[in-house]
Amino acid sequence: MMHRTRGLQPIFAGETMANGMMNEGIPETPALAGAGERFEGLSESLFEIVWRRRWTVLLASVAALAAGVCYIQRATPLYRSTSRLYVEQSMPRILRDFEEAALSRSTNYLYTQAELLSSTPILAEAMARGDLERLQTFAPSTNKMMSLRKRLDTVVGKKDELISVAFKSPHPEEAAHIVNTVVDAYVTFHSQRKRNTSAELLRILTQEKTVRDKELNERLQAMMDFKQKSESLAFGANQDSNVILRNLERLSMVLTEAQLATLESKSFYAVAQKMADDPTGLRQFVEAQRARSVYVTAATEATALRSELKRLQRERADYLHQLKSDAPAIAALNVQIERLEAQLADLDKGFAVSQLAVAAQEYEANLEKEQELAKYFEQQRQQAVQLNSEVAQYTVLQSGYDQTRKLCDILDERIKELSVIEETGALNITVLETAEPALEPCEPEKAKVMAMALALGLFAGTGLALLREWKDQRLRSAEEISTLLALPVLGAIPSVRALRNGSAGHERRIQLDPDSREAEAFRTLRTAVFFGAPKDEARRILITSAAPGEGKSTISSNLGIAMAQAGQKVLILDTDLRRPMQHKIFQLDRQTKGLSAVLAGQMSLEEAIERTGEENLHVLTSGPDVPNPAEMLNSESFARILEQVTARYDRIILDSPPVIAVTDPLILAAQADVTILVLRAESSTRRVSMQARESLASVDARVLGVAVNDVRHKAGRYGYYSGSGYYYYSYGADGRKKKKRERSVADDRTEAPAGALSGNGEPAESAPESPQTMARGTGLWRGGPQAASRDDE
Repeated sequence: MMHRTRGLQPIFAGETMANGMMNEGIPETPALAGAGERFEGLSESLFEIVWRRRWTVLLASVAALAAGVCYIQRATPLYRSTSRLYVEQSMPRILRDFEEAALSRSTNYLYTQAELLSSTPILAEAMARGDLERLQTFAPSTNKMMSLRKRLDTVVGKKDELISVAFKSPHPEEAAHIVNTVVDAYVTFHSQRKRNTSAELLRILTQEKTVRDKELNERLQAMMDFKQKSESLAFGANQDSNVILRNLERLSMVLTEAQLATLESKSFYAVAQKMADDPTGLRQFVEAQRARSVYVTAATEATALRSELKRLQRERADYLHQLKSDAPAIAALNVQIERLEAQLADLDKGFAVSQLAVAAQEYEANLEKEQELAKYFEQQRQQAVQLNSEVAQYTVLQSGYDQTRKLCDILDERIKELSVIEETGALNITVLETAEPALEPCEPEKAKVMAMALALGLFAGTGLALLREWKDQRLRSAEEISTLLALPVLGAIPSVRALRNGSAGHERRIQLDPDSREAEAFRTLRTAVFFGAPKDEARRILITSAAPGEGKSTISSNLGIAMAQAGQKVLILDTDLRRPMQHKIFQLDRQTKGLSAVLAGQMSLEEAIERTGEENLHVLTSGPDVPNPAEMLNSESFARILEQVTARYDRIILDSPPVIAVTDPLILAAQADVTILVLRAESSTRRVSMQARESLASVDARVLGVAVNDVRHKAGRYGYYSGSGYYYYSYGADGRKKKKRERSVADDRTEAPAGALSGNGEPAESAPESPQTMARGTGLWRGGPQAASRDDE
């Protein structure tokens, strides 16, 4: 009886279906490629996966925390001492009054000072002055200077622009001593450098002052001699009305400024030549002359290189606490540090050369400007002489005298300032905080280590959980099964608990314990089958599974009993001719009668069908073992038997072998009206289930849906029996309705006449045995508690 029907919407066991409303057909077999695509799109939330694998995440977190505790206990505590400095940017002025205002603080200058604190001259002076080589801090190091440089930390504040000098050591007193010694060496170096610069400038300005004083005396003597010789000047000279003389006077002032600029550039060039061999000192001197923009080159590249060098040195110092000095990571950092130091050295050399070139060019430019102004001044002077020889000559003498006197006054003022700086050092470094021994260690930071350990443990645990989830191919949820196979889930059978008398009785649980949640699940499956397809299109029901041990025989027997209790005439036909089970479930003899005997012509069909303890339910066992089960099931004789029993019964349940094991279920699926595929929760795999689905599709089987077996109550994954708020009702001995923690689907029974086999093989009426009577059978379903509905296959 082969029928083609329209598609059916998925029917899940938990859905309530109104009486009398029948679905119009059975779902067509969809393209399995589409099912695979939908499966690829199926994804559980990360929380669900982590919760399912929570013990993996918990163990990984505990292991990480234990590792963190061990690290804290074994790590050497380090104490940090810090000193804070305020460095004011200032250098000796050369000539101009506005140079002091030009010495504004700059970030580059502070970073230069921070780098200077960790330079070789400062550290060498500190090692010698404080006798640092004998400290226990440097005892394990062979190169103590390098160890001090790596572990010394100098940082410029982003908001306060203060320089912090810090050092970490297992010995707090030594850490404070090292920091204070380095700061003292820096202050001494800075003071000495400033004295040397001031002394050089003082020498140059003193020489220039001597020359200018001599010139001033000569100009004064010339004025006096000219005034004595010229009687017209005895009563004074009115120069205010003479334009030429006023221009001459203004030109004289401009020439004076040009001469000062030439002197300034000459002095700067001389100092730069003196400091050419000291790029660091030259850079400080040049940065101090902010007003002289022609002397300043962009220090951005040098600052960036020094910052990167400092970062790499701190990173290498941190690695040395954890790794050996010959570790690959430390070797790679050493290569980068050496490369940056070489670049800085090349940059400093180039800086010195470029600054000398710029200073020489400016000096030559100022000298040329002075000479041009002198020529123009001479032309104006000659014009004034021609206009009024004596007045003009005197004015020239007066202008030259005033010019020289102003220059001498400026030189005298600068010489006095430089003399004070040379004597006192004029230190511009203030130690705001001296280093003190730390009372508590700064490393390891217990809270930080434990937080990182916990985060690492959670991350690793989650990764392991995801890995295990990815490798686990078992089917877990009804949604996953439905999406993977593109089939509706007809019902979910929970794990069967043992009866009160200690026996399992899972094969006939609906008969022996009708008020149990397992019995209610089978009734739910029955209702789904009733409403899943019209009766005439679902009379031959094939029950099969993907692999052995998934509970197809148990579901076949309980589903048959449930349909019989609903008033249906039901025949359970055990077509598993290789490993039959129905004769064990109903305690029947298959060695003398059964399907194989009928097919062999040894007895009639009426003689082979046997009664059971349930009204309207009969069983045709597999019969004696045969060597060719597939051929027998594919024979015309078997087809005729199916036609005969179809005419006599409302439902024929075919209990077949697993799909993957043999070809028998494929032969039966082609002859059945509908097929129900049984899968075991947390046991059936995706690959095997898909193979079974594809095999059924290859014979154009009408798969009604999937029955999920052995759903554990604690899993909470299917939603049917996991405390999701559903209930079912049963009646106690007193007739009162009791509400239990399950959900019940309406019995939805179809009225049909009941009967047992008569002499001619037709069903006849027979009083059903009670569940209590069936439970008192001789040794039936004895034994301890079992897992869920598992076949003895």
